[in-house]
Amino acid sequence: MSSTPRGRFISLEGLDGAGKSTHLHWLTRHLTAQGIDHLVTREPGGTPLGEKLRELLLHDAMDLETEALLMFAARREHLVQVIEPALAAGRWVVCDRFTDATYAYQVGGRGLPVDKFRSLEQWVQGRGETLIEPDLTLLFDVPLAVSRARLADARSPDRFEREADAFFERVRNAYHDRAAEAQGRIRIVDASRDIEVIQHELAAIFTERGVG
Repeated sequence: MSSTPRGRFISLEGLDGAGKSTHLHWLTRHLTAQGIDHLVTREPGGTPLGEKLRELLLHDAMDLETEALLMFAARREHLVQVIEPALAAGRWVVCDRFTDATYAYQVGGRGLPVDKFRSLEQWVQGRGETLIEPDLTLLFDVPLAVSRARLADARSPDRFEREADAFFERVRNAYHDRAAEAQGRIRIVDASRDIEVIQHELAAIFTERGVG
């Protein structure tokens, strides 16, 4: 009796204004066209408890370590209730942000000590000697000026989006540092280009990985 092949786990990362939502819609259409069963989720969030924690994280001031603990608490619930069961059933999971965002925003942006981050990462995502992490992460990268311009007419900003420019420069640099550590997993996509050009590159990435 053959077991069900494990699904694939894809995450999308980048500064707000990098176009993640637009490319997420393209990706879901692409996977559907290939007949790939998948679910779309997000972090923080993804479960009823996670969505409650999301509201706290986005709108309530708190200590940095409290912020990091709540991020990983929401992630643990997300993994146990949604992500791992879906992958085990052979479904693909497409997640708007995952642990790379915590590294970028809490370690890079806010200055959480990296050893505390790695301890939480191992505790929450550890499975034996390996980590539960995406098979592929698409990092949509734009200069801060582009991000700011795209967000100018957007919804009312949350407490992260109200941070100063220097915070977001640190976040962007941390994303690049993380990508350098995980070159086989994280693909940096220049998201300042025309949408059609970006989506052509995304299609090529998935073709390279055997998905249409």
